[in-house]
Amino acid sequence: MDGAARAALTRWLAAAAGADGLRLVALEMLSGGAIQENWGLAVEIGGERHGWVLRTDAPSGVSTSHGRTEEFALLKAAYAAGVTVPEPLFLCTDTAVLGKPFYVMARIAGRAEGHVLVRDAAVIGAGDGLVERLGRELARIHAIRPPRDDLGFLALPDGAPALSRIATYRRYLNDLPDPNPPLEYALRWLELQAPQRGEITLCHSDFRTGNIMIDEARITGILDWEFASWSDPMEDVAWFCARCWRFGAWDREAGGIGSREAFYRGYEAESGRAVDRALIPYWEVMAAVRWAVIALQQGERHLSGGEESLELALTGLRAPEMELDALLDIAAIAAGGAA
Repeated sequence: MDGAARAALTRWLAAAAGADGLRLVALEMLSGGAIQENWGLAVEIGGERHGWVLRTDAPSGVSTSHGRTEEFALLKAAYAAGVTVPEPLFLCTDTAVLGKPFYVMARIAGRAEGHVLVRDAAVIGAGDGLVERLGRELARIHAIRPPRDDLGFLALPDGAPALSRIATYRRYLNDLPDPNPPLEYALRWLELQAPQRGEITLCHSDFRTGNIMIDEARITGILDWEFASWSDPMEDVAWFCARCWRFGAWDREAGGIGSREAFYRGYEAESGRAVDRALIPYWEVMAAVRWAVIALQQGERHLSGGEESLELALTGLRAPEMELDALLDIAAIAAGGAA
């Protein structure tokens, strides 16, 4: 961010915060956020220092991601519902400031990197207690239900949410340059096995290790709301438990942190609804297919020249792993075992 952009940002922040004497003391690009850019801000107001995070668009994105205005509205709704999220502070839609929309939220302590958290002694020690609390967090998200004027940009699924997902992923797969027979097979299987429409709630749609900030086994924030949607709540439950988000800690089925049953227990206690254990394996197949499609999209962002990035290129290489997960899960379901 050059000097002119930094000066424009400082002026805008001062106006948004109602603090003429605001000083932007430090500005740094934060790691993580493969789809969006996150900047750490240190500001001083009346001699008191505050830590904020500015979130804006990356040079290229994926087609399923919400814009920053929508993501800010989701963050506000979650904050009001008692979900542990960073406090949403200010939204800027004036592209004259930084050339693109952005929003500012409070900065929280902790780490979110999945491969780090599943090997952290404090996190492992908290294990089942931690995932039980995460189950409660997810239940609070699912307490947000349509219709909601503030979330009017979210389209309700037309019919069964599973069929809506399948149509979306098939369309995105068709938009990619190369055919993918394993994913086409998995999508057809999902189509034939699709459950009927049931309860519809707000789903985070990326609730997983890697998007949860944890500080010494304390949950400090649920991050990255850019994929949130109205859907079947079991989709979110299965996404957190899917093998692809255990980061090598395969035996800790709830996000590589704790047991699946502890996660379910927290969710059921907070929500008052039972986890549909018979339906979870189906949604875990969907999770593998979805992550494979996203990985291919991320890789294409690099290969197309939209955004040269080693991280995006390596993400694209993860797709075969997800394809195998989907096929193995289908085989396990067919054999009458757990996915």
